[in-house]
Amino acid sequence: MKIALVLFDGVTFLDYVGFYDVIYRLNFFDKTKGTTWDICGLTDELTDELGMRVRVNVIKPNISEYDLVFIPRGMGTRKLKEDPEFMTWIRTSESVSNKISVCTGSLILGSAGFLKDKKATTHPNAYELLEPYCKEVINTRIVKDGNVITAGGVTTSIDLGIYLIELFVGKEEAEIVKKQIDYPYEAVGIVEV
Repeated sequence: MKIALVLFDGVTFLDYVGFYDVIYRLNFFDKTKGTTWDICGLTDELTDELGMRVRVNVIKPNISEYDLVFIPRGMGTRKLKEDPEFMTWIRTSESVSNKISVCTGSLILGSAGFLKDKKATTHPNAYELLEPYCKEVINTRIVKDGNVITAGGVTTSIDLGIYLIELFVGKEEAEIVKKQIDYPYEAVGIVEV
């Protein structure tokens, strides 16, 4: 599996890192060994909402070449959903098997047209912003509607990563990952349409 982790100026790093810390463990299991990921963006360096910087290792790749695209949240999503260059780039992921977002990353998926006729979620404070882009906004933490999975607020990124470990590898493996990261919580509010 090849994963595109899409970052941008104004990203919330906890959304990204919470997911990444879990999902990179796909390589620990035979079924998903060999999984790779790229940190993707439009420029070689990005700054989060608080001023922290991160380097991008692949600038503006053709996202259609990936199996999974992940878009986190951040105040930057509000501007980017209207940015022609960024949205044209995101739309190249139309054929990608798995489109995943955390929090207001769903606004990007929605603006790209990927949530049309789908149920989705986002941060509870952004439900109204998401409504124009999808069939229904569900007040829950994770929604899987076909090949699109949207998740709620920032800390949901960890639950999302564990959910994907279970989805791609299995429940037993997801429990192993939870022990590795000392995560004693059970995910609640997962809706599969």
